[in-house]
Amino acid sequence: MPDVPLRPRRPERVAVLALDGVYPFELGIPSRILGAADGHYEVLTCSVDGRPVRSSADFTIGVQHGPEILDTADTVVVTSMPPAYIPDELPAEVAAALARIRPDARIVSICTAAFVLAEAGLLDGRSATTHWHMTEPFRRRFPQVDLDPDVLFVADGRILTSAGAAAGVDVCLHMVRTDHGSELANFVARCCVVPPFRDGGQAQYIEQPVPERGAASTAGTRLWALERLGEPLTLTDLAGHARMSLRTFARRFHDEVGLSPGRWLIQQRVARARRLLEAGDLPVDRIAAEVGFATGASLRRHLHAAIGVSPQAYRRTFQQAR
Repeated sequence: MPDVPLRPRRPERVAVLALDGVYPFELGIPSRILGAADGHYEVLTCSVDGRPVRSSADFTIGVQHGPEILDTADTVVVTSMPPAYIPDELPAEVAAALARIRPDARIVSICTAAFVLAEAGLLDGRSATTHWHMTEPFRRRFPQVDLDPDVLFVADGRILTSAGAAAGVDVCLHMVRTDHGSELANFVARCCVVPPFRDGGQAQYIEQPVPERGAASTAGTRLWALERLGEPLTLTDLAGHARMSLRTFARRFHDEVGLSPGRWLIQQRVARARRLLEAGDLPVDRIAAEVGFATGASLRRHLHAAIGVSPQAYRRTFQQAR
């Protein structure tokens, strides 16, 4: 087992709301991931009436709590259900349960639970995501929501939405990383034997035509690029390493990763900059050079676009957390 981080004085209360038809796998994600954060979270599971909940499998799930725990929850996670269980209108008991959530509480949906949040009006004017297979039904039903079907999760203020199934793991790790830093998030990931951060988005999992026999992968080039983030890599450099034409490389890269090569490089550079900001006191300009941004101003712009804070504010937050 990895070294255990220090425990907090008061754990954050996370209420997981199980609705009719809940997927058992998704229901267990918050408890398994957040519960591995060594006392930083208290995870409680409830239903809208405190009674057992019918699952999508051939069994019913008993819960120990009713909707009253939503009153005191710091974070509320609404878990998903098959499309057949998604209500055309929000049932009164579900609306009543959601109305109990504190105005300052964080709200998270896993997979199709984004439909529940959208029906409750919680996603109006916000960015969100859901399972890629449900993109068109969601857009038709909720045109007021800015849906991004290519990502694993979206954090828009206090509302977080995640894509299908295992993306619930990604959003829970993101919460740990945001709340307590990468060190604890990596600790949790190692305990649960999952990657601390998955590259790309859910676009890489959308059904694609079968590639031609012997088609090359861009995986080796991605690894090569990660070892050279401090260099001014271009699309020509990447395609040349992969021994593909620019057009073929760009298309295959997007099919495998769900992002363009340029966007992926920026994402990797921001991620490495965050680790350097957390780990020490290197000047921002030096960190920018280390990760391949031309100037400190460029790093500030991309970091702010990614997480909404400056490098100094980000470093201060995580140094205080430690």
